[in-house]
Amino acid sequence: MRFLFPALLTLATCLHAQVTPNFKAEVIDSTVGIGYGLALADVDGDGRTDILLADKDLIVWYANPTWKKHVMAEKLTEKDHVCIAARDIDGDGKAEVAVGAQWNPGDTVDSGAVFYLEAPADRTQRWTPIQLTHEPTTHRMRWVRNRAGRYDLIVAPLHGRGNKAGAGAGVRILAYHRPDDVRQPWNTTLVNDAMHLTHNFEIVPAMGNEPESLLLGGREGIAQLTPTETGWKSRWITRHDTPELQGVGEVRWGAFAGGQPYVAAIEPMHGNQVVIYTPPPNGPKDGLWTRSVLDDTLTDGHALAAHDLLGLNNRQLVVGWRAHHKIGSRVGVKLFYTTKEDGSGWQQHLLDDNTMACEDAMGTDLDGDRDVDIVAAGRASKNLKIYWNQKP
Repeated sequence: MRFLFPALLTLATCLHAQVTPNFKAEVIDSTVGIGYGLALADVDGDGRTDILLADKDLIVWYANPTWKKHVMAEKLTEKDHVCIAARDIDGDGKAEVAVGAQWNPGDTVDSGAVFYLEAPADRTQRWTPIQLTHEPTTHRMRWVRNRAGRYDLIVAPLHGRGNKAGAGAGVRILAYHRPDDVRQPWNTTLVNDAMHLTHNFEIVPAMGNEPESLLLGGREGIAQLTPTETGWKSRWITRHDTPELQGVGEVRWGAFAGGQPYVAAIEPMHGNQVVIYTPPPNGPKDGLWTRSVLDDTLTDGHALAAHDLLGLNNRQLVVGWRAHHKIGSRVGVKLFYTTKEDGSGWQQHLLDDNTMACEDAMGTDLDGDRDVDIVAAGRASKNLKIYWNQKP
């Protein structure tokens, strides 16, 4: 037996080295206005993960496995819907949903809106919007588990109130505390207001019922925000305080096969670079992380997801770009992967060549075959697609 284990290990290493990504694309909606934001959750409680989309004028969900489209809300505000959060926060097997709207990034005083959508008995019918207080330029939101084991709605604007060209007041990231009666006022708590132009944030995976921390990307870099008894503690992953580093757009948490964490980002906001950050030699808590550029050829990078799609026991990266206002530029989706445990040796695989102007992308197992499929929503391409994972 002592001779068999090294042989199996060698075989596994060879299989990983020969991995070939294989995905089959399916268009499930070709009438999308602007696919601003995706969420993946079980909406109707049938045990399958459904797809939710914050479209320009509609909030919709697509029922797994038929992908029949159901309208939840329409034209909540004069200007566009922009983001959506969906998660089962009360343990009944059905997702609770919140959305952001009145998208106007040029108006840092009067824009923005936040709604909780109250579900009807028949979730295929229209949901009741309950408007909450908000900061201007509402942009991203997620349901996040707090220290009490309950879930708060964390909402991140793009700008601080009254900002001009990213200068002025910091962006007020707020936690909304859901009351028992959702039609009553929701209390809020300040999570962070130290950054400007905060384009996106990510939940860091937590064990069991432990509270979840966040990664926040913005003009000043990336910070990890951790809830404590006295409020949210901030620790920098990277500081963008030199002319060469111009801020962060998308940000995601990753891990290598050896357990070492990494942080992935698209830089700058709507930028051309795919970047990873790895911890310093003495551990993640000791200083700023090391920056490595994986690719610098994106045109308006706007989507980023990190999952183990290929069964490598690490997290690979799904990267999408949209080329908004860049006439003649190609759009698409790429997969970045490595079989190494030290963060080196990244390879690229083109998943979509010029049919997906990717605004957002997420991954989950949609068909129960125990591998991660990819969902992507387009802007100029006006489509919603599933890339089915054909991993044997």
